[in-house]
Amino acid sequence: MSLSGKTLANTFRDLLNMDNSNSGVDSTTRVVKDGLGTSSSLHLSDDVVGVKPQNDDTVATFFVEDKSGTDLLVVDSTNSKVSALGNYLNTQYASFGIGSTQSASFAANTHSPLIFGDGIYASLGGFPEFGTGTDPATTFTTSNGTDSGAQALVPCMWYVPDAISIDGVTSLEGADSATGDVTRMHLFSYTFTSGDSACLTSGTLLAHNSDVTNAGSEQPYLSSWTVDSAAVTAGKVILAFFESDSVNSDYSIKIRIKYHLT
Repeated sequence: MSLSGKTLANTFRDLLNMDNSNSGVDSTTRVVKDGLGTSSSLHLSDDVVGVKPQNDDTVATFFVEDKSGTDLLVVDSTNSKVSALGNYLNTQYASFGIGSTQSASFAANTHSPLIFGDGIYASLGGFPEFGTGTDPATTFTTSNGTDSGAQALVPCMWYVPDAISIDGVTSLEGADSATGDVTRMHLFSYTFTSGDSACLTSGTLLAHNSDVTNAGSEQPYLSSWTVDSAAVTAGKVILAFFESDSVNSDYSIKIRIKYHLT
């Protein structure tokens, strides 16, 4: 809008101002208002630019777009969300995995945990077993033994120091023999009690993939998982599990979790 040729009576509603006794911008941050005194979301001083909505709603409180209107940066005050290029600004990734040599100890129809982090080919004497039910067991007790001691469990645990929300999970798997198996995987969180043999309790299903009918070593498989419960509170531990209905093959597996801090 141009003010050229227009009277103050026809333009004052659209003029922006601050309540500062006609002293202009100074060191005090003040809300910017229109000519009728209606407060905007913009706050200004000589050193500060602030954005504070009058109401939290689904409209972005602050955004930056390119010329075509594509969102580059969005602040959503309703959901306490800051996103850039369509992703949470604090998006992070975590991984679990194992190589086929290490998974050779996995038993059929048994939920076995995978190793957390980038060291997926770390050598362990054996792996803990979390039962043969539809889902992994919701509790675990360590004991003296190659496959059930703390030394076998700790490499498989992801300790979560801050609350997170899981945005997506994908996995890759590859068999080492010509004949494969029906495989499935799960992601679980647990309450962790340090210094106690009953160290994992209150297991909760976070995500799972659909069964994969693996035809053997001639083809790898990619799975996009269903997220069942995205929120994980601070102090929990997360484990990823693999299960196959038989043991025609041993498997190399990589699981990638996309998440953000909450």
